[in-house]
Amino acid sequence: MQPMTTRSADAGRASAGEESRRKYLSFRLGGLEYGLDLGRVEELRPLKDLDRVASHGNIIGGVALSRGVIMPLVDMRIAFGARPAADPMSDVIILKLSTCVMGMMVDGVSDIVTLGNSDIHPIPGNDAEHKVDYLLGMGEIDGRRLILVDIDKLMSIRRVSSGSKQSA
Repeated sequence: MQPMTTRSADAGRASAGEESRRKYLSFRLGGLEYGLDLGRVEELRPLKDLDRVASHGNIIGGVALSRGVIMPLVDMRIAFGARPAADPMSDVIILKLSTCVMGMMVDGVSDIVTLGNSDIHPIPGNDAEHKVDYLLGMGEIDGRRLILVDIDKLMSIRRVSSGSKQSA
């Protein structure tokens, strides 16, 4: 995989005269395909091409250096419940979030897809009573289904240990 860089904050937005269309980067994780707003993607890199400057922990897969920026690497495979073996061929999506830059390790990056509002449907079971706020919907294009995520909300989730209480 060749490194890819996107610099435009409007990279995921279509022109004003069309149906609201957005570009999503699709990636694989645990046998499912996900999509995130392409405008949040800074760069794509194979894990083996990053300078790792710290060892990995549980979900934080270490700290890496890319283009002079030190960032945490979040292993989404572990965060979503899998226990993968270390694979230097894993893909890393370097994200420019509203609060920081971080790397997200995934099983693989698929491609870039453009979806309109009519291509995005509610996720069954993600209703008001059982709402998961980082799930935007199910994108469907050419027989493919992508679980669309709000990457800022997903990466801001804080787990509360069982022995402590979360304050409001």
